[in-house]
Amino acid sequence: PYPVPRNAIDPKLVPGGSSCGSAVATAHGIVSFALGTDTAGSGRIPAGLNNIVGLKPTVGALSATGVVPACRTLDCVSVFALTVDDAYSVFRAAAAKDDVDPYSRAIAAPPLGPRPPALTVGVPAKADREFFGDAAMQAGFETALRTLEQLGCRLIEIPFGDFYATANLLYEGAWVAERYAAIADFMDVNEAAMHPVTRKIIGGARKLSAADAFKGLYALQAYKARLAPVIASVDLFCVPTAPTHYTIGAVLADPIVTNSRLGTYTNFVNLLDMCGIAVPTGKRDDDLPMSVTLLAAAGKDALTATLASELHAASGLGLGATGWAMPAFAAKSFDPADDLIELVVVGAHLSGMPLNGQLCALGARLSRSARTVASYQLYALAGQSVPKPGLVRVADGNGKSIDVEVWRLSPDAFGRFVAAIPPPLGIGTIELDDGTSAKGFLVETAGLS
Repeated sequence: PYPVPRNAIDPKLVPGGSSCGSAVATAHGIVSFALGTDTAGSGRIPAGLNNIVGLKPTVGALSATGVVPACRTLDCVSVFALTVDDAYSVFRAAAAKDDVDPYSRAIAAPPLGPRPPALTVGVPAKADREFFGDAAMQAGFETALRTLEQLGCRLIEIPFGDFYATANLLYEGAWVAERYAAIADFMDVNEAAMHPVTRKIIGGARKLSAADAFKGLYALQAYKARLAPVIASVDLFCVPTAPTHYTIGAVLADPIVTNSRLGTYTNFVNLLDMCGIAVPTGKRDDDLPMSVTLLAAAGKDALTATLASELHAASGLGLGATGWAMPAFAAKSFDPADDLIELVVVGAHLSGMPLNGQLCALGARLSRSARTVASYQLYALAGQSVPKPGLVRVADGNGKSIDVEVWRLSPDAFGRFVAAIPPPLGIGTIELDDGTSAKGFLVETAGLS
């Protein structure tokens, strides 16, 4: 009944799917979080196109009681938020078995804690990646994959043909018939009031038979059997949230083709009983938002959120379209009771720099980007095989605020890392501008001469 919501980043662009109003309100900071629904991707695509987080739980984890159904067997209540921590907090509060909802399931929602140090992440094989000519989106995805490697993940290329074939089922016999079954009484009386595209797609179900529906179910079961060992072969998957950005005009001109393309990496997820979370990972070369979605088998919602939090923290992005910086707590997707040690790094150990692999090899995980208090100076160290800066604390008023990263290591890994530090570098306590402090690299003044 109202005009299309405007994309929060660029009003000329489409804001996403059927839950885009919720996403836009969240991206502007009007609300702390909002609920959406996700059958084919409406809890993920709007998140990716508006620079926010979109958590699509395992099917049945959140009760769908009261939700107007699309495909009742696939529908999910999803969560939009500015940070992964907020989205997952809502998920934990809402996840519960609902005896009124016959599709509800008891899905564990533990606190976010330390993840396994060396995750295997399946990614579409290069030959199977589809961006429909959008080179900026392709480059943004490749950058996100490099960040995953810097976080210690091992990427495994997976043929995606069967995933795409599964996605195609969603708008064929069985599930188009299910959409019609959900609204048949209304549609048969009020068809003229429906959006013409919706009317065309769902109305096609009147020509389908029960045999067509069963053929679709048989086809899905065959793909599930074929893909089950593929899904089990890795800890989780990383795919683009959307393959491209479209203008509103382009979607209105050809809504079926453009929406089908937008669902390239989303339409198969609920059919295969996977959970997922869309997370911003940076800006494209044209400053439009870049987002990836982490996917995993049913019940692994906590695992996907833990890695998503690290990815979001590594992006250095502001929140949605608010202009607000990411709060430090949003990047700390760990149980406060864990025994991990924070380590402040600068220079050659930063993400993407030559010595960052030393941290990743020890299972260290990026916690957040940060800045020191304005009491430090950086000096170039002489005689280094790999160029390194030396961080020195100076008298108040004579220093600068230095960009750093905070990583987290187990006590054993921290000890091994410190034991390998060559002079004149050492470990001391570094004060950060968020009021916290942590151990980190300092240099002996003798090393500056």
